[in-house]
Amino acid sequence: MNIAGYFVKNTVISWMFILILLIGGLMAFTGLGQLEDPPFTIKDAVVVTLYPGATSTEVEEEVTYLVEKAIQELPYIDKIRSLSTSGMSQITVTMRNNYGPDELPQIWDELRRKVNDMASSLPPGAHAPMVNDDFGDVYGIMLMVSGADYSYRDLLDYVDYVKRELELIPGVGKVSLAGKQQEQVFVEMSLNKAASSNIDPQLISNLLNSQNMVSDAGNIRVSGDNLKIRTSGGFSSVEELEELIIPGTQGNKLIYLKDVATVSRGFQNIPTNLLSFNQNSAINIGISFSSGVNVVEVGKLVDAKLASIESARPAGMHIETMYNQPNEVDVSVSSFVWNLIAAVVIVIGVLLVFMGVKSGILIGLILFLTCLGTFMLMLQAEIELQRISLGALIIALGMLVDNAIVVVEGILIGRQRGQTTLEAGQAIVKQTMWPLLGATVIAIIAFAPIGLSPDATGEFAGSLFWVLLFSLFLSWITAITITPFFAQIFFGKEGEKVPEGELADPYGGAFFVFYKKILNICMRFRWFSTFAVLVMFVISIAGFAYVKQSFFPPSTTPIFLVDVWMPEGADIRETEAVIKQMEAKVAVIENVEYVASTIGKGFPRFLLTYSPEKNFASYGQIAVRASSFDTLQPVMVEFRRQAEQFFPQTQLKFKRLEIGPSTDAKIEARLSGPDPDVLRQLAAQVMTIFNDTPGTVNVRHDWRDRVKYIEPRFNETQARRLGIVKSEVDRSIKFAFTGVDIGVYREGTTLLPIIGRLPNDERVDIESMESIRIWSPVINGFVPLQQVVDGFDVKFEDPIIQRRDRKRTLTVFADADFEYDILPAALFNQVRPKIEALELPVGYELQWGGEFESSSDAQASLFSTLPIGFLLMFLITVFLFNSVRKPLVIWCCVPLAIIGITSGLLILDKPFSFMALLGMLSLSGMLLKNGIVLLDQINTEINEGKEIFQAVFESTVSRVRPVCMAAVTTILGVLPLITDAFFESLAAVVMFGLGVATILTLIIVPVFYIIFFNVKYRDYKTF
Repeated sequence: MNIAGYFVKNTVISWMFILILLIGGLMAFTGLGQLEDPPFTIKDAVVVTLYPGATSTEVEEEVTYLVEKAIQELPYIDKIRSLSTSGMSQITVTMRNNYGPDELPQIWDELRRKVNDMASSLPPGAHAPMVNDDFGDVYGIMLMVSGADYSYRDLLDYVDYVKRELELIPGVGKVSLAGKQQEQVFVEMSLNKAASSNIDPQLISNLLNSQNMVSDAGNIRVSGDNLKIRTSGGFSSVEELEELIIPGTQGNKLIYLKDVATVSRGFQNIPTNLLSFNQNSAINIGISFSSGVNVVEVGKLVDAKLASIESARPAGMHIETMYNQPNEVDVSVSSFVWNLIAAVVIVIGVLLVFMGVKSGILIGLILFLTCLGTFMLMLQAEIELQRISLGALIIALGMLVDNAIVVVEGILIGRQRGQTTLEAGQAIVKQTMWPLLGATVIAIIAFAPIGLSPDATGEFAGSLFWVLLFSLFLSWITAITITPFFAQIFFGKEGEKVPEGELADPYGGAFFVFYKKILNICMRFRWFSTFAVLVMFVISIAGFAYVKQSFFPPSTTPIFLVDVWMPEGADIRETEAVIKQMEAKVAVIENVEYVASTIGKGFPRFLLTYSPEKNFASYGQIAVRASSFDTLQPVMVEFRRQAEQFFPQTQLKFKRLEIGPSTDAKIEARLSGPDPDVLRQLAAQVMTIFNDTPGTVNVRHDWRDRVKYIEPRFNETQARRLGIVKSEVDRSIKFAFTGVDIGVYREGTTLLPIIGRLPNDERVDIESMESIRIWSPVINGFVPLQQVVDGFDVKFEDPIIQRRDRKRTLTVFADADFEYDILPAALFNQVRPKIEALELPVGYELQWGGEFESSSDAQASLFSTLPIGFLLMFLITVFLFNSVRKPLVIWCCVPLAIIGITSGLLILDKPFSFMALLGMLSLSGMLLKNGIVLLDQINTEINEGKEIFQAVFESTVSRVRPVCMAAVTTILGVLPLITDAFFESLAAVVMFGLGVATILTLIIVPVFYIIFFNVKYRDYKTF
């Protein structure tokens, strides 16, 4: 008694196994987390170092270089990219792919230690570097709080309250705020009044610092008690600052701060980040989720909490949703679940039609239980319901019934030959148990490269492998255990009555008669058949050159983004004014649900595939949501037309949300070398090629245009006579224009900077800079700036210096126009030879980034494990048949799948994407599985004493139904995915590739077999 007999006879064990799968699977399904896209680890950290007053070159040479050098000593580094701008160094550190989420926290700690250790070597004036490793936090719910009649202070008070409430919700990981403005205390000191009272502005700064500083007055012992001593005099309100007494000024007369200055409270003059929603200034509340939670359920809790605190919302203040991942996930998962249900119905419908009602229901039950068991394993492996895992289930559906079909087919044939159901079940399981296991393992290994790929793409799509592993292995277990048990229930214990001496031919139908004739002709003219297939193969290889190439498709979420770049050097307030005008234009376009914007940097990361832009005053980004996916393109076209017409001074980039890891641009040409002038000259040549190529848009480079700056010529001789140093000149100029930090005001948990500046009526402009007054300690009074400055020069500088792996690198970007029917890969193939033909000076090099690099890295990572996988697959086939020639018969048919792949992609006009590549790899496993089942039957027939040609012919005929059924169920099972933007190319590859390859398998495998083993032809009618 084998395992099939054990489960047929031990009904309690069988029912218990079924109930475990049924109840456990249903419970697991309800307990699985839900996400829109699978998580992948962003292996980046950002090291920010402030160096106020330094030029971009000084920042690069004195700060960035030193920090990069220290970071480079870490053994985990993949690449280092740096951005040096005036007063700030931003270094992005990317770790190697083989380090995952478990190792990264320790790596970030080592990075911090390394950076902190080198901080002492930074030049005077440079701040301590700050390491941000929360760079990859995703805020799946983006709330915008706005109110037309409310100040930022009012908005912030309400936002702080909402934030505290949301942080208490189970499943919420972090709540972050963006767009809030720094509140400050302004001391507007009149130099006219200060001069009349002979007051040094530095004296006021020192007083404010010392008066408001927390200091320890010690303690005293009194009657056995130890009493703390705390001196009064700290400021309890902003108004008290005006009562600060300034000593040593006009004899016995007291001078108060209010006599020479006005104290007020407000927000920073030059903000760093501004947000708006539907043309109202807003503060963003970003909510991230804890790992492994069902974001849909957490989203419901967030909605309930917002509803419960609705009464606390001030009238006229609005809290609106910019992005709601739980809603998107609910729609996405629901859509995929319906696709899954549709695929199950299709598969069961096919089984009912071609295998009969009882067989169809039986295999359908096995399929249902296998899916439920897969949910249990997914729960244990912490794999959520998301785009990839659900897609994997749909892909697996057809393959999940393969093993059960073989077993049920064997039982039916055995019963037709007079065997009992138990005897037929034991016989077919004994015969096919290990070949089916080998074939299943091979099908699983075919997907292993994506599961073992260490890069971000592999991590993103890795759940595809694990779900297929769980489901396919479970399908083998259910095929050899529960399937024979159900067969006895559905078909009865006894076999069919066969008249004495008469055996019904199970392959006597019209279809089998036709197939036998075709197979006979192909086996008779074996070399002609082989030649015909080879011709089709060569034509398909040539035709593949006409297939569109892609990496990952854009998302179907009806949101698009517009990057807006003002001329470099533009003030953020000027950028804000332009963005507001753009918002007004797009808001009135038909089918626009909302428009949101961020100025100064990108939005908080609301999608894992969204990369926020770094800090630039000349940068803004507009997010527009259309009413539906169908209206997205028309809205984009209309907005671009208006933006290009009314805002010619801006540089625009329109882009959809991405599925999968994304890049700054689809085409990136990286130029590395030491001289900025040479890099800019080379970039100009590359940009000319891009611009001259039809279909390219968003042509730009990341060093931007050079900007003007004013250089006061410092007269050191005259300054020394007056006791004035360069830093005092800089401080006085800054005091006159933007204000300087002169202290800190404490208010509860908040520390507000005190900013000293001139009152409005005394602030100078560019034409009266020379009249700025500076305090001279030598004459104990103010002197005009022109006494220590010999004039002003206007010069140009590089505002941005980018480095990559410690080399100066200028990157030229371009994208494919979304209005043209051209993919980035096709555009890249047009510009690549022209750019590579450019003559580069010695010491300069060109590298390609963008989609080409991402795709190449993903494929390299994928193919790094492919040889081992294919070797293992080949060895399994060798062990199964104890032969090398027999496995070669099967393997020779695998490349022929390209015939169907090419025709399918061309007919359906689908691109060959990364997912299509996975589909092509999976086909090899499917084809090998079919071939193994066929060759196993041939071996069985030969071992029973049949002549080899007869065994090959009859075995092939006997495997037609299970092989065809496996192919049809798989093809129709993935049919719902043909309309999904992410899986459409994979579905096309599987449907056409498997369809054509299955036909070829049933024709060419027997042809190759008789060629490899030199079997003499016989007419099938003679046996």
